[in-house]
Parts: sequence; C-alpha cells; structure tokens
Amino acid sequence: MTQDDFADRHDAGPTGPSRRALIGYVIAGATLTTAADLSLGAASADAAEDVVPTPPQPPEVLDLNELLTLAAAPTANLITITIGTDGRASFALPRAEVGQGIITSTSMIIAEELELPVDRIDVTLAPARPELLFNQLTGASNTTIATYTPIRVAAALARQRLLEAAATVLGTSVDALTVRAGRISDGLGNTLGFGELAEKAAAGTTTRSSVTLKKSTEHTVIGTPRGRTDARAAVTGAKVFAMDVAKADALPTMVARPPTHNGAPVRLNNRAEIEAMPGVTDVAQVATGVAVRARTFGQCIDAIREMDVEWEGGKLAGESDASILARVRRAEVPLATPEVSLLSTKVDASFTFRFRSNSSLEPNCAIADVRSGSAEIWGSFKSPVVAQEEIARELGLPVSQVTIHVTEGGGSFGRKLFHDAALEAARVSKAMGKPVRLMWHRVDEPRQGRLHPLATSRIRASHLGGEVLSFEQRHTSVETDFGHGLGDVITTHAAQLPVAGNASFAQTIFALTQERPYNFGALVQGLGETDDRFNTGSMRQIYSPDVCTAAELMVDELARQTGRDPVEFRRRFIKDARTRAVLDKVAEVGGWGRSLPQGVAQGVAVHKEYKGSTACLVEIDTRPGTVGRRVRDAVTGPRVTKVVFAVDAGLVINPTGLEAQMLGGVMDGIALTLTSSCHFEDGHFLEASWDNYFYTRQWNVPPKVVIEIMPSDSGEPGGAGEAAVAATAAAVACAYGRATGSMPTEFPINHGNPLAFEPKPFVPSVVQSPTDGLDHTS
Repeated sequence: MTQDDFADRHDAGPTGPSRRALIGYVIAGATLTTAADLSLGAASADAAEDVVPTPPQPPEVLDLNELLTLAAAPTANLITITIGTDGRASFALPRAEVGQGIITSTSMIIAEELELPVDRIDVTLAPARPELLFNQLTGASNTTIATYTPIRVAAALARQRLLEAAATVLGTSVDALTVRAGRISDGLGNTLGFGELAEKAAAGTTTRSSVTLKKSTEHTVIGTPRGRTDARAAVTGAKVFAMDVAKADALPTMVARPPTHNGAPVRLNNRAEIEAMPGVTDVAQVATGVAVRARTFGQCIDAIREMDVEWEGGKLAGESDASILARVRRAEVPLATPEVSLLSTKVDASFTFRFRSNSSLEPNCAIADVRSGSAEIWGSFKSPVVAQEEIARELGLPVSQVTIHVTEGGGSFGRKLFHDAALEAARVSKAMGKPVRLMWHRVDEPRQGRLHPLATSRIRASHLGGEVLSFEQRHTSVETDFGHGLGDVITTHAAQLPVAGNASFAQTIFALTQERPYNFGALVQGLGETDDRFNTGSMRQIYSPDVCTAAELMVDELARQTGRDPVEFRRRFIKDARTRAVLDKVAEVGGWGRSLPQGVAQGVAVHKEYKGSTACLVEIDTRPGTVGRRVRDAVTGPRVTKVVFAVDAGLVINPTGLEAQMLGGVMDGIALTLTSSCHFEDGHFLEASWDNYFYTRQWNVPPKVVIEIMPSDSGEPGGAGEAAVAATAAAVACAYGRATGSMPTEFPINHGNPLAFEPKPFVPSVVQSPTDGLDHTS
C-alpha cells in the first residue's frame, strides 16, 4: 500500500472503504501470534488566512516523521503480539525506552484493542533485528506515530481469533460473545480465559485476515491518564539498565581519555605499575584511550589517576570558541533580498548558539563479551541495527555473529542514537579477551562525548504596510553527525523527498523538519555546515530549538516595527487553525498582556513539527534582586517564573505521559536559552560533569507551570517526545528581550559571562571525587 493509497482510504466518504478495515497476519505456531500488514499516510493541511501566502514548505509535503513512518511500514508485519497459555500478552517493542514512557503507552494500545488489562501485558525491548531494516530506529518523536496502527491491528486480530476459537468451543456465534478483562462470555454463564483459548486460536500456517479497529469513541484505555507501568521498579531500584545486567565475569572497566577533544593515546609509560595495582586485571590501549579492567569501578578510577600516558593532541589542539565561531562565520552564505517591493523595510538579525552537551543522567555504558568468532553486547540502543553492523565490521565478524541486547536507558537527549560506548566496549573486550562492563566517567561525556554543535542563524525579513513580504533564514553549523541510520533512510527514499537531489543528509533533515507556521510571503530556509572535527549529535528536536528561537525573535521584532501586539501579530499570519488554537490557549490561560513590574515581562512563541502544534507563554524576571540572587555553587541569573504550554499532539494515548514529556521539554528549553552550554578553550571543553554544566536546576524552575493538552479530532497520534523544547526556548528568549528592551543574540545568554566554576584538571581525565558531600546536605 502506498502513501497515496492510505490517504485515499483515510479520506474516503461513507460509501468508500473504511479506514479501520485493515489486514493482519496470523502466524503459524503453538500459541496465538499475530502481526500487522499496512502503511500510514499524512495529515492534510488547514486553510490559511487572507495574507501574502507562503507556498507549501517541504514538511507540509513530507516531513521527517512521515519519512520514518514510510520507512518502517514495509516490515510492520514482522512485529508480533503473542497470547500465552497463562493468558498474558507479550510484545517485543522494536524501539528504545529511554524514559519517554513508550512501554506504558504501547501496553495501553494493546490493552485497548485486545480487551486485556494493562497489567497483563508484557512489553519488552526487541534485540537488534536486521530484518526490520528501518523499523528499529528510535528518534524524531516517531515511535507512537509509526507503531500505533500496526500494533492495534495485531492486537485486534488476536482478539478476533480468540473470539472465533471461543465460539467454536461454546457452540455459538462470535456475535453472541463479549470480551471483558481477558475473558470471553456467551451471556449464559459460560466464560473462557484467553489462556484457555491461546492454543485453540493458534494457526497451523501463516494466513492473512482482515480486521476492524475500534473507533476512537469506543476507547476506554487510550486517552485515559495512567501512571508508568515501570514506576515502581524505577523508584525501588528494580529496573534493569545496562549496568544492572547479570553477566558473569564482566568486570568494571573504564578508559583514561585524552585531555583534548578527539585526541589520541600514544603510549602508556607505566603499564607494569598500573597492572600491579589492587584489583586491576587487565590494561589495554584502544583508539579512544587506555582501558583498565578491575574488580570495582573505584579501583578503575584509582588506576586511571596513576597512569602516565603520552597523548596526541588531535586536530582541535589550540582551538577555542572564538576560532570555531570564526570558521562557522566564514562558511555563511550571503543573505539575498527576494524580489519584493523596493519600498519595503528590511530587517536583519544574527544569532549565535553555543555547543551543548548531549549527556543524559545515565552514564554512557555497555557490556561486551567478545569471543573468538562471536560477540554479545548489552546497552541502550536507539539504532541497534546500525550498531550491530558497525561493531561487526570493527571486529571482523559476520553480522549474524554479533548479538545486540537492547536494555532500557536512563535518558537520551539524542545521545543513544549513537553507540560509542558499545563500540568501545567491544574493542576493549576483544583486546583483553574478556567480558567487560564499560562505564564512562561523568567527566568524559561533556569533554569527549557528543555535543549539539555550535551554530549561527541569520534572518532577513521585509515588510510593507503591515504585511510581511519575505522571510529568509540561513542556519550555519558545525557539522552534525547523522551516521546512526537516518542517512540510510534518506538514501533509500530519496525519490520521494520534496528536496533538491543534491542535498546532504543534514540539509535534507533540516528541510523536512523546519516549518515556519506563518504566511510570510517568499519564505526561504537553508542549512550550511562546516568543520567535522567534533563529536556531535542532535539533541531534542534536532535543529528546531535554535532555528525557532531565532525566527520567533524576528517575529517579535516584526510585530514591534509594524505596531502590533506580538500575539495578535502571530494570530494574523499563522497558517493553520491548530497552531492558532494553541496560541490562543496560552494567551488566555497565561493572562497575556497583564500588568507586570518593570523588568518582568511575558514572551510567547509557537512551533509546528512532528504532526503537532505547540505554543508557550512565559513570564521572566530580570530585576537585579532576582538576577543577583545567590545560591551555593549555582548559576542563577534571570528566572522564568511562569510557563503555560499548550500542545496539540493529535490523538493522545496517555495524557499523564504526554504531560510529563512536556514538563521535561520545558526545562530543556529554559536551559538552552538561559544557562546550559559548553565552553571550548585550547582544544578542551571546560565543563566536566553535571556540577558545572548548568542544566535547569531547582532554583531556576518556574514556580508555576501549566500544561494544556488540546482536544483533537485526529484519529492518529502526533509526535510528543521532543515537542516542548523549541517553543519554550523561543518564548524564554522573547520574554527576555521584552524584559530588557534588547533582542538577545547569544545563547545561552550567560555563555559570555565569567565562568561560574573553576575547570577541573584535564590530566588525569578522571578527576578526584569530592569529599565534602555532607556539607551540601544542610
């Protein structure tokens, strides 16, 4: 089925085919196993207001989410739901759970169609399965969008087969039966459990069968707030992450790393001394540093701190923020003024966004057991098939001899699209000939890990008589690494992409994600990249937080120059009703325009991406008493005191989970605008660990945060995992500009301030652990 076929089915009238009549498979086996067979389509656009129109942008034709969904569709029938003789349903989700709650939402989707309680559904994470191709990539808030209908079809087909089996056993028709909580009744007092019917409903051969899905008006599970199914395990320590996997003889292992970003080891001068240290079992030099394996992680740290290593500085030795920014600026292409009225007023602005760390709360880690002819790896992987292929290539093994076990992850921020720790663990295990339990030190991540790249964003707009005639935005960035599977998706589907055929992977992803939701006449957006010497990756919403922040600041400036209120200005030019509705909601709930003291101001921003619309209103306090407040070992500065965030994410599976995702994204957005960045000096990143990487802390959290989930008549879910970041970052920037009377152009705004910390030493790479913990408990 093509995308157009599905769109035709989706839009068919009363006499056309039902979009709920879909096809699935009953898989041959001893117990009931079912799968889906379908592909998904795109939503239609809303009509725009009568202003100078902007032609459709690439995301309005095909966005990144639709591309990923199309890529996953051909193997949708390879993900299966099984009903066991114990009456429980099991499903191996081919995506990564990294705290976003997809195990819970997936359980709810199965429970809805299967009529089985959520607590009787076991959702695990699938190991790397090469046959799934692009159906095992977790990113761009695509999991629920891509898996929603295939999972429903498989669950509904299982329910249908159980009903047919029950009708045969009870000697009645399917229409006479009802299903409730995993039991089927004939209304005459006879009931059968799913477990009793699992074998009878199983198929001797694999067969295709049609199935009708529930209408949204029939939902009793989907759309109902629910706590996380893994909440108890998380708070009691029972949840299993990579470092919790029981693997015999996989001893703690750490790596001494170079002092400069992407430096390399030359030699370890005191190897014998290190090997003789307490607990140390093995030492090996690998491409990224010198690895040590010991009985405890503490002994690994002790060994690293005693190492005498000669290092090669790498290509970035001697470089700094200033030199990297100068290189980016040299790569900027000139802004061009479109052919609009010569009487129009032109407005230019330029913005800088600094490096930011992609580290999550869980340290980068993996377990590896590399033997002669085979390898087994455990870790949190968002692209396990790519990891399997690269590790196999590194080890000189067939892909079939490398097993990748996907564990749950403690956060990602895009970090776990890459498998750096797993590849490194495999190298170390091969060098030592023993299984290793590799963990990065907290200092390693901001200094040698993945970073969101430094970038500039320049905008030129023109207006005349209150109308915006043109809007050009050029984003120029240190190169973003997309070597985690997205590039392969783009290559495979190149013919379907609404972008130029010579666009790079990064430029294609930029084009498929960056949609300005306004009718701004001639609208042009473009990406240029330079400098591939850094370890980079995409944080939440990839380019959007930076691009949206710059664009929304320009929207505020256009409103000011044309004498309009920022909310009313946006309302006039917004293209679609959904985005206008979220803006109206935050303005209403947030009390837009209310009287505030001097130095306190409101800011508002909207963003459209991942099949959804978001808007954010914030209030920020920039008064000296707030900016100068003192908190021990803290960066304070301006404080966001109130956030109202509205999201239209289409059909919502779990409102509780969606609200939690939005809350996390709000905190990300505040950090990106106000406090969090990495400083680069003499080839080093100065930040080391979370104590001097200033993510939003409790003293910077707004006292009031309101999340508004908009009602939607959509029958399909939109993306939610990353949706809150861009609009929040932009709204904070707009509020700061209104509070200070000057448009901010450097982000985070505190990056150029004197360092609020003393940089930790670079040699040895593992710093001395603090010993004053009790002093911080008062």
